[in-house]
Amino acid sequence: MYLLTESTDAAAGAGMSWIVLIFYIVIIAAAMYFMAIRPQKKEQKRLNAMLSELAVGDSVVTTGGFYGVVIDITDEDVIVEFGSNKNCRIPMKKTAIAEVEKPEES
Repeated sequence: MYLLTESTDAAAGAGMSWIVLIFYIVIIAAAMYFMAIRPQKKEQKRLNAMLSELAVGDSVVTTGGFYGVVIDITDEDVIVEFGSNKNCRIPMKKTAIAEVEKPEES
């Protein structure tokens, strides 16, 4: 009789440890979502909105740190003019733009 009670307690303890393990895995997965995946999705939405509002004449900063002005836009590419000599025009992907500043209208 004593052996039967002891094995039942061990089985109940083993079952409880699995529940605790699954609970910890769920907590860690939720923390990873809120700390890594969710902010990345929000940043991607912000970047897509910024690029969809891109217009000719906007001042931009590229991911390489270069400042320029957009002079032409296609579906995936833009042509950016760098410097003041108006001869340095470089086609690049829209995804290479890090920041956009709209020109001020007076």
